[in-house]
Formats: sequence, structure tokens, C-alpha cells
Amino acid sequence: MPRWFLRALATIAGVRIRTRGIHPAARSFFIANHVSWLDIPALAGATGTAFVAHDGLAAIGPLRWLCELNDTVFVARHDRRSVAAQIERVRRALSETGALTVFPEGTTSDGTGLLPFKSSLLSALDTGADHIPIQPVWLDYGKVTRDIAWVGTEPGLDNALRILARWRPVNLTITFLPPLTESERANRKAMAHTARHAIASAMAEAR
Repeated sequence: MPRWFLRALATIAGVRIRTRGIHPAARSFFIANHVSWLDIPALAGATGTAFVAHDGLAAIGPLRWLCELNDTVFVARHDRRSVAAQIERVRRALSETGALTVFPEGTTSDGTGLLPFKSSLLSALDTGADHIPIQPVWLDYGKVTRDIAWVGTEPGLDNALRILARWRPVNLTITFLPPLTESERANRKAMAHTARHAIASAMAEAR
């Protein structure tokens, strides 16, 4: 039900999704760039993935309900004291959900480049997750990327209303890049570096 609901939400928002690249396994860990709140219903609708999200969303009633419906793992990105507990929650989610996505930039960008990738939560993949593919994903809104991006001080509601008011569709291409090799997932920093490089290379080739 969450996957159907989120797919319908993306459709209502005018998103037309095209997928390309290497088809992901049913149980995967996705490392994706982050441009808009549209990323979540679109990627969830396409793959059924759950997400690792900032705990600030948990304070917003409707968003919390929607996130919990989709088995979201809430983390406090700025609380270094709870990193170990957060990693354990991610590990537990990996064993309970079909797929899980993290946005390692930690926030949305304007979509024309990539912010640094934070690697702390990738420690959940250091042990006991060798059987789960780790796959970089590039979310590309094409020519309307800057218009869609949720950045700066724009309130979330204003951004949502602005996007919903568009009369033209939002074309989103979800590119599933090759899963990381054994050597590329040697540790969390290697995973973050390799995933960021893969997404950045795909962005550069498309220009």
C-alpha cells in the first residue's frame, strides 16, 4: 500500500518517471542525490524503498504518519553521541525492509552538482550486509532541475504549492548505476567516495 500511495502522490504532483540503468535487486541499499521532496514518492513508487530521514520530519504530524507508513528510519544527523544507536537502527531496517535509501548529502541541493557525502550511516553496511547490493542512484529532473529544487530558505509548503501549481509535467529520470564492487565497499568512506564519484560522472556525461 505505501508504494502505491507514494506512486500516486508523485503522479498527482505531475511527475513522469523514467528508469534506466541496471535494474536493482528487490533487497538493495540505494545511495542517491537529493534535489526535492519529490525524490521520496518517486523513488519509493518506482522501487518500494524505505528511507533514512532526518528526525525533524518526525515533528510534522502528516509527514511523520507518511514516513512511518513507509518504514522510515529517523536519525539525528547532528547528534554525534547517538551515531552508534542510529547505525543499529539502520542495520535493523536493512533486515526488515525490502530496500532502503539514504541521501548522504544530508539535505537537498540545487541538482546541478553534489554536496559532500556524509559517510557515518554507511557504517551499518560494514558487517553482516555483504549480501545486500549497494547501488548509487542519480535522480535527474533535466531542464527543470533548478525550478524543482528545494533549497535555501523557501518554506516546504511554499515549495510544494509551487510545484503542484505547474501545468507542465515534471520529467524525472532515475538512473540505477552499477552496484559497488567488493573493494569499493571496503569501508564507509570508500562507499561514500565511490557512490559520489559514480553519480557525479553520470551527471557530467549527460551535459
